[in-house]
Amino acid sequence: MKGRKGIENPAFVPSSPDTPRRSSASPSHVEVSALATNTQRADSQPQESQEPQKSPEPLLPPATPPGAQERAGPESLSEFEEGPCGWGSFQPRCLQRCNTPQGFLLHYCLLALSQGVVVNGLVNISISTIEKRYEMKSSLTGLISSSYDISFCLLSLFVSFFGERGHKPRWLAFASFMIGLGALVFSLPKFFSGKYQLGSLFEDTCLTTRNRTSCTSSSSSLSSYLYVFILGQLLLGTGGTPLYTLGTAFIDDSVPTHKSSLYIGIGYSMSILGPAIGYVLGGQLLTLYIDVGMGESIDIAEDDPRWLGAWWIGFLVSWLFAWSLIIPFSCFPKHLPGTAKIQDGKTSQTHQNKSSSLKHTDENFGKSFKDFPAALKNLMRNTVFMCLVVSTSSEALVTTGFATFLPKFIENQFGLSSSFAATLGGAVLIPGAALGQILGGVLVSKFKMACKNTMKFALLTSMVALVLSFVFLYANCENEPFAGVSESYNGTGELGNLTAPCNADCNCMRSYYYPLCGGNGVQYFSPCFAGCKSSVSKSKSKVYYNCSCIERKTEITPTAASSGFEAKAGKCETRCKHLPIFLGIFFVTVIFTFMAGTPITVSILRCVDQRQRALALGIQFMLLRLLGTIPGPIIFGVTIDSTCILWDINECGIKGACWMYDNIKMAHMLVAICVTCKVITISFNGLAVFLYKPPPVGTNVSFQNQKAVVTAVSLECDLNKSRSEG
Repeated sequence: MKGRKGIENPAFVPSSPDTPRRSSASPSHVEVSALATNTQRADSQPQESQEPQKSPEPLLPPATPPGAQERAGPESLSEFEEGPCGWGSFQPRCLQRCNTPQGFLLHYCLLALSQGVVVNGLVNISISTIEKRYEMKSSLTGLISSSYDISFCLLSLFVSFFGERGHKPRWLAFASFMIGLGALVFSLPKFFSGKYQLGSLFEDTCLTTRNRTSCTSSSSSLSSYLYVFILGQLLLGTGGTPLYTLGTAFIDDSVPTHKSSLYIGIGYSMSILGPAIGYVLGGQLLTLYIDVGMGESIDIAEDDPRWLGAWWIGFLVSWLFAWSLIIPFSCFPKHLPGTAKIQDGKTSQTHQNKSSSLKHTDENFGKSFKDFPAALKNLMRNTVFMCLVVSTSSEALVTTGFATFLPKFIENQFGLSSSFAATLGGAVLIPGAALGQILGGVLVSKFKMACKNTMKFALLTSMVALVLSFVFLYANCENEPFAGVSESYNGTGELGNLTAPCNADCNCMRSYYYPLCGGNGVQYFSPCFAGCKSSVSKSKSKVYYNCSCIERKTEITPTAASSGFEAKAGKCETRCKHLPIFLGIFFVTVIFTFMAGTPITVSILRCVDQRQRALALGIQFMLLRLLGTIPGPIIFGVTIDSTCILWDINECGIKGACWMYDNIKMAHMLVAICVTCKVITISFNGLAVFLYKPPPVGTNVSFQNQKAVVTAVSLECDLNKSRSEG
């Protein structure tokens, strides 16, 4: 029976004209009122109505009609602004079906999906094409990728602080606008840079008359479009800020405590599914020529080095999709119907210590910029919150590093093509991460875990992920023989030098890497370095003949010898057979890693003050990027580069990309990084569990405000309420 759980939110109790409003209450009155209430309900659940309220409420007379407490007065309506969907007086009945937590979650998922498609999908898969088209170095395109995180870090604190008291759905409408605008701006260089001009095809075979290119460095005006790409990323970061701070806080407002983790888990899983859709969509669009629809016919295929795909189409589609969500978000009210009752039924789980409680009881606290330092200081002194933030930052460093370099690890360890390795990496990371997010939310919701139990659950899953991460030691496959690197040219030449007597007259270029597998089972840098003088294109791959550096060993590859050709394009097939086992164990590792994501987010929402949840998420995401997602790929990249054994060196002697790595060393280095970060995550998770001190039993969440005043409730009011609701 509802009446046994406590009174309704006092904000919904209308003032009686016959009862004067009390302006204060003495400490003795506080004790008497609390004692009387506890005596009357000794056999009931902990009373949530004892939470200090923002403004004093009158004693209701015995003649209060049933249900009067459920009718909101003008003050509560202005505070909560619970209302129908619509714009002003235009409130179509058909829109009210969406005016629910489920309706909001649907649109939130669509926006999170749109953001993930653009930022982590289309941008990443288009970077290599943008490098070639606009003649940019990798360092410049790396700056493009980092611009999103820079924008997010600069704005997250301010947006979350001011948006907490604001109209959160309208903030998400603004986010939809900015994400769409960012996608549009990112595609603009395609329309202002003119048509793509094909260069001459590079001949990859051995030519004694090849003209050597001179060492020249020239800058192109196309590289100036770098600033347009950076602007697009900054706009995308501006749109992503309200999505993961204010949007998450709004969902937590609108649903009961035990359902919050499920809703947040579903929303976050869409942000993970977005990159998968972006990779699939972008990959398909890259099979179209870059100037598709411009009436120009071309005679080159996708495997031609000069081919560039239509990277820009996906951004235009995302622009239209994101802007289509502006109208739905703008019609939601400030709070969904029923939010006040849901908040009135919640029990506070805020971490209790001397520094974590808000000293500011002014109802306007948080509306002015002058309150920002005090609010920020209060959160930074919440030890449990800061431990959880460091924990998530350490985990983000690992996840972003693997998201960036897992395809490269699979490609080098198991001798696969870059496209197939990227497909396998995405097939493991994306479903595993999404499944982990949803499972974490479902389990926390199913067992209705309190804040401390939620943190313990995250600690347990992180421990399991730590044990499983040693799978990289099992996946260390030795390098295949490589001519000039680990294998000599039939007993000639020197290790570490790709040039040998058999290819000295071919004028080969170190900057043109086109791996070739000889019939002798040895891999070569390119057909030129293998001394091949002729080639034939077949349906699946290119085959080469008259290769002076390849010695026939029919006993090793009788099929290759019998077919007549001496080498074929591509890397040699690896003898390592651990790939299926590695992918299976790593998939489980990803699930357990991301199972902690939703519980940690829910724990952060619970352990901080009600008014500071959005700001807490803003601090979390800012530090998560500063300590995790920004340095993560850099640390992984530097570590992987330290295992390189064959670099690309151009005619000017400048070192470029790495063509070959020491597989054993790479696996050991990645395990070292992973274990270190996992230990940090587990340590700070455990410290948060140890330090957490829940509030006294029965303390409720005061949603409207946190002013410390007393509301006295008569026994007759409770009895009338029980009869009306029974």
